[in-house]
Amino acid sequence: MQILSDIPKLQAALRKLRTAGGLAVPGSVGFVPTMGALHAGHRSLVQAARKRCKVVVASIFVNPTQFAPHEDFSRYPRTLDEDCQMLEAEGTDLLFTPTADAMYPPGASTFVEVEGVSERLDGASRLGHFRGVATVVAKLFHLVQPDCAFFGQKDAAQVAVLRKMVRDLDFPVEMVICPTVRELDGLAMSSRNRYLSPEDRRQALSLSRALAAAQKLAAIGEFDAANLLEAMSATLQQEPAVRVDYLAVVDPDTLLPLQDVSAGALLAIAAYVGSTRLIDNILLPAALIGKLR
Repeated sequence: MQILSDIPKLQAALRKLRTAGGLAVPGSVGFVPTMGALHAGHRSLVQAARKRCKVVVASIFVNPTQFAPHEDFSRYPRTLDEDCQMLEAEGTDLLFTPTADAMYPPGASTFVEVEGVSERLDGASRLGHFRGVATVVAKLFHLVQPDCAFFGQKDAAQVAVLRKMVRDLDFPVEMVICPTVRELDGLAMSSRNRYLSPEDRRQALSLSRALAAAQKLAAIGEFDAANLLEAMSATLQQEPAVRVDYLAVVDPDTLLPLQDVSAGALLAIAAYVGSTRLIDNILLPAALIGKLR
């Protein structure tokens, strides 16, 4: 596995890989952008890319522009040595680890904003967050020029923002969204889970339980989004120390609220457990609504 932090060296290495491997066929280059602190969820993305693509490129960059001043940029976990071992074990061909100065040179003032969808869900409570996400992913797409890019469903709002960016700006990249990977007890895997104390960890299970409660209602034919939200809220209230940021039943593409879920929906939660903000969600495909009715 090549590890590069210099942009010209990255581009040269990618040119060499494309030339040597004859990578003109669509789907040849798969890309997994990350912020490091890798876990089994990231591993699943790399594995999906490895199965589908001839060359797998990953990046590790803790992007400062997607953190607000009061958020956890300075203490965000950085585990580069362990991350490199995981990526190499999974057959990653090239790892890009740029510095902030490389990605945002002095005087940089260009940003990518995906209006509308960026102000919903996480964008409503983390102002400017998705401008930072869209900007850095657009730059990475420009540098790597992947055929396919792999993201996790756990970051559903991010997925919606990036899908719209790809569509609006005509990026020649296929967005491949992989299922959320969970611990055996249902907790969605996240780099921030390592912040949780044992008691926090127990309380965090209320997020997946709340989603499961709503999913169970939908499976027996409950179409009313208000009733699904009520079920989610009631479950979370069983852990009063958990502070809800948002509960939402929305269209998975626009992130706009739904009243009826019979055509499918995204159920999403963000909540603080201790001082740690966690997110989780599930998709309700139309085919599953009322399947037990």
